[in-house]
Amino acid sequence: MDKITESTSRYDQLEKMSTADLLQNINTEDRTVAIAVQHVLPAIGQLVDAIVERMQRGGRLIYMGAGTSGRLGIVDASECPPTFGVPYGLVIGLIAGGDAAIRKAVEFAEDDREQGWKDLQEHAVGKNDTVIGIAASGGTPYVISALEKCNAEGILTGGITCNPGSALATTAQHSVVVVVGPEFVTGSTRMKSGTAQKLVLNMISTAVMVKLGRVKGNRMVDMQLSNNKLIDRGTLMVMEGTGVDYETANGLLKKFGSVRAAIDSQG
Repeated sequence: MDKITESTSRYDQLEKMSTADLLQNINTEDRTVAIAVQHVLPAIGQLVDAIVERMQRGGRLIYMGAGTSGRLGIVDASECPPTFGVPYGLVIGLIAGGDAAIRKAVEFAEDDREQGWKDLQEHAVGKNDTVIGIAASGGTPYVISALEKCNAEGILTGGITCNPGSALATTAQHSVVVVVGPEFVTGSTRMKSGTAQKLVLNMISTAVMVKLGRVKGNRMVDMQLSNNKLIDRGTLMVMEGTGVDYETANGLLKKFGSVRAAIDSQG
């Protein structure tokens, strides 16, 4: 099957382009990504609702991928605890080749059909969990084989890919296929495909956390107060939520340890 993500770029002789032309053409291509994501919002919505239902029963969200796709899943997972105050381990990112592959490519790790399920077993994957495979090409064996096993074990599966009809698109129970077309540099799926995956991951984790009550109004009321910038942001949220002055709000925040608790303490 021909893979759209591997199809020839609409541009040629890139090395002869000026810097301005390179940037303009990349930007022209990038502007199409959000529109491509818009076309699959219903599929994303169905996946979000299915995840929320399971997480309300104590389940977790697990991303898995190789290369850029794996790294994007890890980034999204790692940002959930500081942003939404959820425990580490509620959202998990797995990458083919293990943590070493976050910084440096591990040869042939993505081709291992056994390791994906082994990695999931190390996290005691269960029937309340959701496993989302991420693969621009949609054919990564590490991901596909793990999702096949999850399906057989009654574990909910999702997939984020940029190739319709790919193995991932047909294996995942909830398939999100964002067709972004050829990359600016032929086959360089860290570009538009990676951007599409990042947008979808942002939507999934944010919508899930909102539905789980981790946002109040439009504020990250459960965020971790892990640096001075966030303490200042939290203080301003408490001011807005209670009407007290900065010094009082800061004192409440330090006393109660979270924006939510500080605001709730006032009434």
